[in-house]
Amino acid sequence: MNSVKALAESPDLNSIPSLYAYYTNSTDSLASDPQDPIPTIDFSLLTSADPDQRSQIIQELDRACKDWGFFQVINHGVPESLMKMVIEKVGEFFNLTDDEKKDFEEKDVLDPIRYGTSFNTKKDKVFCWRDFLKVIVHPEFHSPNKPFGFSEVLLEYSKRTREVARGLLSGISTGLELDQSYVEKALKLESAFQICIANLYPPCPQPEVAIGLPPHSDHGLLTLLINNGVSGLQIKHDGKWVDVKDTLPNSFLVNTADQLEIFSNGKYKSVEHRAVVNDRVTRISVAVANGPALDAVVRPADKLVDEERWPAAYVPMKYKEYVEMQQGNQIVGKTCLDRIRV
Repeated sequence: MNSVKALAESPDLNSIPSLYAYYTNSTDSLASDPQDPIPTIDFSLLTSADPDQRSQIIQELDRACKDWGFFQVINHGVPESLMKMVIEKVGEFFNLTDDEKKDFEEKDVLDPIRYGTSFNTKKDKVFCWRDFLKVIVHPEFHSPNKPFGFSEVLLEYSKRTREVARGLLSGISTGLELDQSYVEKALKLESAFQICIANLYPPCPQPEVAIGLPPHSDHGLLTLLINNGVSGLQIKHDGKWVDVKDTLPNSFLVNTADQLEIFSNGKYKSVEHRAVVNDRVTRISVAVANGPALDAVVRPADKLVDEERWPAAYVPMKYKEYVEMQQGNQIVGKTCLDRIRV
């Protein structure tokens, strides 16, 4: 495997190989600052003893999922030191020698530990300026055995992010006018599929031509993202690309994903997003994708379907099959979701 990291570190690299030329028209890559501030959800209020406070934050969460499909979460209880340590350990992993990382090279899309480059090199027509490490951390925990201490940090981080995801999904369940444990029971969150995705985007000599990750939506329910302080995430809001920057310290960036769109019968839309690169500094991001159980059949919630007024807009599908479909193909917008629309 030829990593982007090795390519970016090669001396005299002034332009990128044609395999990485994503944009033919440089204006396609332009994004603007959002007109309105990105919604902020104070997680501590979701467990507030004050019913008015809880009701207010559930309304805000519902609005954020409806209008944006994206929000930042503060006061979530995950220690800042742990979040920093995850970024640090991921950086150490990518700095291992190529021989050390070779042990983890991907073979199958559901391998528990996958190190690779681009998105799916077997299918990608244009390669992404990105190396990745994907680790399944629940219902069974896995971790690379190096660098030293990575496994312990990842175990704790996966537990803490799972708690945040479940708390948010409980609030979302209430916001959809369902019982607060409805999502948890219907989608078997006790054995939820959780995958940690670490991304490395090295400096690129032609950032206006390359792409870190092309526009796509995520396959799960909610994705929680942190980074090393370097921006590069853009989301589609009201049909326009907007930059995500100047986010609050120690916050999670959370986006809605495809299974939540299906479950809500389209009331919430999974947000399209992309990663852009720069020519100055390395960006590291760590996304934790939280989904249903792999054997859960995901369909619009019964209470959100009315044959006359709101018929089911999606065909039921086992989550495992959806993951394999998305991960085994090229990554293009919301094409996977389009395949199961009624």
